[in-house]
Amino acid sequence: MRTDQYQGHDYYLMDDLLTEEHKLIRDTARAWVKKEVSPIIEKAFEDGKFPRHLIKGIAEIGGFGPYIPTEYGGAGLDQISYGLIMQELERCDSGLRSTSSVQSSLVMYPIWKYGTEEQRQKFLPGLASGELVGCFGLTEPDHGSNPGGMTTNFKDMGDHYLLNGAKMWISNAPFADLAVVWAKDESGRIHGLIVERGMEGFSTPTMTGKWSLRASDTGELIFEDVKVPKENLMPGRSGLGAPLSCLDSARYGIAWGAIGAALDCYDIALRYAKERKQFDRPIAGFQLQQKKLAEMITEITKAQLFTHRLGQLRNEGRATSAQISMAKRNNVDMAINIAREARQILGGMGIINEYPIMRHMMNLESVITYEGTHDIHLLITGMDITGENAFK
Repeated sequence: MRTDQYQGHDYYLMDDLLTEEHKLIRDTARAWVKKEVSPIIEKAFEDGKFPRHLIKGIAEIGGFGPYIPTEYGGAGLDQISYGLIMQELERCDSGLRSTSSVQSSLVMYPIWKYGTEEQRQKFLPGLASGELVGCFGLTEPDHGSNPGGMTTNFKDMGDHYLLNGAKMWISNAPFADLAVVWAKDESGRIHGLIVERGMEGFSTPTMTGKWSLRASDTGELIFEDVKVPKENLMPGRSGLGAPLSCLDSARYGIAWGAIGAALDCYDIALRYAKERKQFDRPIAGFQLQQKKLAEMITEITKAQLFTHRLGQLRNEGRATSAQISMAKRNNVDMAINIAREARQILGGMGIINEYPIMRHMMNLESVITYEGTHDIHLLITGMDITGENAFK
């Protein structure tokens, strides 16, 4: 069992930009991860199962809806606090952060923003405390980067809605108590509905065979003539912009989380390079290894500055979807490249589970694709700067 020795890296004194509350929130999350998750994460990854007993601990460190107002059970924190928690969770494992960010940004966020007061009171406190776990149904077997083409639909049956269709690649689905599902009404307009476990015709089969995000449970959502009460429709916003706004919040969390994964890979590689000797000296003294390490901390520092500014804009309500896309794409690309370079510094040791680098690398192969692929985010930036839509 590997001892988690991580202490943090702050080359540009970023802590000076944080409040004492920010640092307390980050350090609390870091301490919990090191004590409760780091000792078991490799086993969870190998077993291909999310350690569900961690849900209560994630809730206790504010990992579920930290920016949700306290009247609904959240911590009422700002966006930088949310980002710091995501950074510390993904510093351990992307699947751990996925469980947290899905609950926060893809389940709690839409209920808070677009749900009724009754829905907020019914679901948000339980989601914040971890008593309830949710998932988000947008991606379909035939519609990933083009969610507007979804075929999942519902019909008005008078006293209820009848929901049919399927979603896949859904984090938390196998054990979720509820799902925020996006479906088209009879006119083709997209709406969000809250589907609760136990509703007849609703099933959540587990997806197996993953080589990535193995410590996160992934499944499908199947709807076969599911009767959804009318009070479970979220009336605050409809159209494709509604689920995409939720993805903005989640992508923002990923931008912070990817920094955590990169920091962990850098930390391991730096420590190993100082300890590993070849030709009678530590390999940290060789030029090519110093080049790798210097480039790593440079790219991490750039991402830290980038993302902190994005957090300020989010706090002010001024961050655009395109700005969030840029950060998500840049930071995940940065992290996966650092994982690959770190693996090379460790040589053969980089592929075994005594170190987390190969696990981070495999996880990041999913993170670079989900919630907007690397290429799609590039086109979002392209459309924003040129005014020309390359999607159609």
